[in-house]
Amino acid sequence: MSTFGREYRVTTYGESHCKSVGCIVDGVPPGLALTAEDIQVQLTRRRPGQSNLTTPRDEKDRVEIQSGTEFGYTLGTPICLTVQNQDQRPHDYSETDHYPRPSHADWTYLQKYGVKASSGGGRSSARETIGRVAAGAIAEKFLREAYGIEIVAFVSSVGGVAMPRDRELETVHRVTRGEVDQTLVRCPDSATAAQMQDVILECSRDQNSTGGVVTCVVRRAPVGLGEPCFDKLEAVLAHAMLSIPATKGFEIGSGFLGTQMRGSEHNDMFEAAGTGLRTRTNHSGGIQGGISNGEDIYFRVAFKPPATISQDQTTASYAGGEGVLAARGRHDPCVVPRAVPIVEAMAALALMDMVLVQNGRTASRALLKPVPSELKGIKPI
Repeated sequence: MSTFGREYRVTTYGESHCKSVGCIVDGVPPGLALTAEDIQVQLTRRRPGQSNLTTPRDEKDRVEIQSGTEFGYTLGTPICLTVQNQDQRPHDYSETDHYPRPSHADWTYLQKYGVKASSGGGRSSARETIGRVAAGAIAEKFLREAYGIEIVAFVSSVGGVAMPRDRELETVHRVTRGEVDQTLVRCPDSATAAQMQDVILECSRDQNSTGGVVTCVVRRAPVGLGEPCFDKLEAVLAHAMLSIPATKGFEIGSGFLGTQMRGSEHNDMFEAAGTGLRTRTNHSGGIQGGISNGEDIYFRVAFKPPATISQDQTTASYAGGEGVLAARGRHDPCVVPRAVPIVEAMAALALMDMVLVQNGRTASRALLKPVPSELKGIKPI
């Protein structure tokens, strides 16, 4: 499906080399101050051609708001956002008429639909994520203004170069987007960033590609987000992240490293904090029982090497014969620097949907008489 969310519903449209790409966003609360510039900030961070580390495709990715706002405020009606594709070169993909690109979506799309886009990656292309980023920018503005929620992602590894895990966890709690954007690779640790940049440039020279990991943190999310049992907050976040092109893994909190710990070490002990509780540690990644607990929500997303490379590759044709695919086109040697705003956008979409669902529950509960304290399942010691 091309729609994500229940209360905050985002439907994206467009292929990599059609006339335009974009989305329709339904569920935006009325009265939110919103202009195209609010959205453009994140689209500019996502756009191609930012440096010699990315694809040279020259797209300005200027967004236009077609509906759902008036005099700079949302009306509560569906918002249509469009971005024109300007630097189209469909002839760069003529080889894919004969050969499916290894590890790309040409073959699977053809098998599923009986037809595929004749140029580029079609709906599997990163161009599709423009609609996600635009819709995510709207969600993020509401979350920031209504709750003070802050979402920051950064590159924590490229190929075999990774931030030390203790430094990565320390960075999660303090990093800002300004610090992330100070390096071309979007890693806030300058020494590691320099090594990452060397790896990407080497891949570019070799007409090859490499993968990496994006780490993301959500700060000041309210307690109570998530819908057990099947829409636990980490499950919705995993769904959101693994729907991004080129993703291959998701882990939250201690992740796979947590499997090497004992329960006594991994458990997040509670302590008093004002009128409520907080945890002394945060191995849970801000989510317990599928519900946000008020701590920082942090997770990691793994991206594979981009499938399309400019090296000759021996492969099979659609007819089954052997041959050599000499791919052309303009491609990222590593997607993770440009994936940072996409990860932030999908986190915002997931959080926004859960916020609206929880707000509906809270508002409905407020219409009823309070539950007697002796029936809440809480007894004083």
